[in-house]
Amino acid sequence: MKTDTLFCGYSYHTQPFYSHHKSGYPSYLIRLQTEGACEAIVRGNRRKLEKGDLLLIKPGDHYELMVDSLLPDKAILSGDYHLICEGKWIEDWWKRSNKPDVARIDADERLLSLWRHLIIELRRPSKEEFNELSDYLLRSLCILLERSLKESSLSAHRPYAVTRMLRFIEEHALSSFKVEEAAAHAGLSVSRAVHLFKESTGKTIMEYAMEIRLAAAEERMKYTTMTLEQIAEECGFGTYPYFHRVFSKMHGRAPGVYRRMEYGGMGSVKS
Repeated sequence: MKTDTLFCGYSYHTQPFYSHHKSGYPSYLIRLQTEGACEAIVRGNRRKLEKGDLLLIKPGDHYELMVDSLLPDKAILSGDYHLICEGKWIEDWWKRSNKPDVARIDADERLLSLWRHLIIELRRPSKEEFNELSDYLLRSLCILLERSLKESSLSAHRPYAVTRMLRFIEEHALSSFKVEEAAAHAGLSVSRAVHLFKESTGKTIMEYAMEIRLAAAEERMKYTTMTLEQIAEECGFGTYPYFHRVFSKMHGRAPGVYRRMEYGGMGSVKS
């Protein structure tokens, strides 16, 4: 199934801007507000768009975009990534799940990096363009946005700050990070972050990080010949004795014993 990216880019406005398609937008438009604010009218409904707001427009939708002073100091500031596309795959993707006109998502670096990659790829001269790569980048971006929409829907039952902390922990779990850093990422004090995370997820910040580290360690025990010391270091445990203690508490067996019994003893035979 074919996809066609008509335009993909980033816009930054410091002057008034107005765009309208009152007779209906001709293609699919995906727009993510990343800085400042603006207003949009979609099918007669006026919406204020702020950082993290994803705008989804399908062919035929009445659409207007207004960038003007929405800040107290009268300054104009609006930044966004946008994508105009069409094709059978896009049509099917759009129909397979609910696509709200506007939804707040967690626009993390993984998503923005993929968007930037697609922008750069489409800038290549036509004779150097690798259409298959652009096609799969577009599909990957759409699927990632769809997952973000689903997570946003689930997040309706928990504070947005907790979702921000979850994404931060998932990104940094295999390295050394502090609770203070996760709290700062969500814009909270440490005490508030600790309480809110525990209340919303039923576990502490470090317990969630430890689940991710243990899962990563088990993958490496199963699929690689890395020693247990290497696995401990690569998965964020720091030292083997600490990894041994945490793993044994979780599984009731030492890492080396678990590896031999479950996976045939790849790598180190250390218990």
